[in-house]
Amino acid sequence: MTFAVPDSVRPVRDAVHAFMTERVEPAEPALCDGDAATLRELQEEAKKEGLWALGHPRELGGGGLPFLDYVYVNEVQGRSEFGQLALGTFTLQDSLMLHEHASGGQRERYLEPLVRGDIWPSFAMTEPDVSSSDPTQIQTEAVLDGGEWVINGHKWFTTGASRAAYTTVMCRTEPDARPHLAFSMILVPTGTPGYTIVRETPVLGLGGAHCEVRYENVRVPAANLLGERGHGFVIAQKRLGPGRIFHCMRWLGQAQRAFDLMCRRLHGRTAFGEPLAKKQLMRQHVFDSYTEIQSARLLTLHAAHAVDAGSDARVEIGAIKVVGARMLHNVIDRAIQVYGAAGLTPDTPLDRMYRHARAGRIYDGPDEVHIDSVGRRVLGAYTSGGSWEFGLR
Repeated sequence: MTFAVPDSVRPVRDAVHAFMTERVEPAEPALCDGDAATLRELQEEAKKEGLWALGHPRELGGGGLPFLDYVYVNEVQGRSEFGQLALGTFTLQDSLMLHEHASGGQRERYLEPLVRGDIWPSFAMTEPDVSSSDPTQIQTEAVLDGGEWVINGHKWFTTGASRAAYTTVMCRTEPDARPHLAFSMILVPTGTPGYTIVRETPVLGLGGAHCEVRYENVRVPAANLLGERGHGFVIAQKRLGPGRIFHCMRWLGQAQRAFDLMCRRLHGRTAFGEPLAKKQLMRQHVFDSYTEIQSARLLTLHAAHAVDAGSDARVEIGAIKVVGARMLHNVIDRAIQVYGAAGLTPDTPLDRMYRHARAGRIYDGPDEVHIDSVGRRVLGAYTSGGSWEFGLR
């Protein structure tokens, strides 16, 4: 067993790292201001250099990297919040979902332009009036009326809805079914009458097109159903599991960047007659960050390996979602502490990174839900006299 980046992956990983550090990161001020021309230029450069949509299947026009290989690439792509956009991988979860479940018409209308980057997707599951940690409480409903679905409900944190061509909406379609078979996914073009964006909700003061949306008698063709009726949760679980690993690998890229900034600051800043790197307490920051990053990285690779081997990896993914988000928050927090007052300003990327990191402990399932789920599943191995064999997972 080795934890080194495979030789077959190293060239493309190095190319992505260079693209991120030499072009994306320097362009962040413009990208933060919403400069669409700069983003489009980066996307065109990525396409020309063969770095576009690397994790998408080759038959869809992507790079065709296997799952585990893409995980290593995603680690360096995650150095910037704009890496996904510049390299065309922000559509990966939606593309894989459509690739498996979309009809022929849906593939032509949505999937092909999605992979090219011609349109943007959005996904609506979270609702403001119910606890989203228990998705069986979702209230948005869809009723089949002749040849159309009629959707009524209220969603928020539908990321990208304000610029998306469509939204995949999780809604209740089978009111008499068991909770996890009561929901379906329906594709709704964002220009459909009754689809109203109430606002873009800032997250800790940052924009990000996290939209609150009302659905008032929204009518779409019955053919807009994605997959089978009542199978919304099955589709969502397949979407969310790998997506959480992608999050965790991008968080490692962010943590690496914060770690680099912190260590360089420790060498370049002098206090009381010597570099900060000479101070024992500052070295404690380095030690704690090193161990947390490395622990989270190995846990993430283990989870990715389990998924690649065909496991649902519910325990591994739940654990790394919590550990990864905490790690990222802690490492960035220490880097800010090392920078002092400068770390609180936009003079470094740390202030934006810190706010995004805090949000990571909530989206895609809050820490408490994953902790409870992992604990319950591990304890379940002991109910019949068994045990949890770490080496066999």
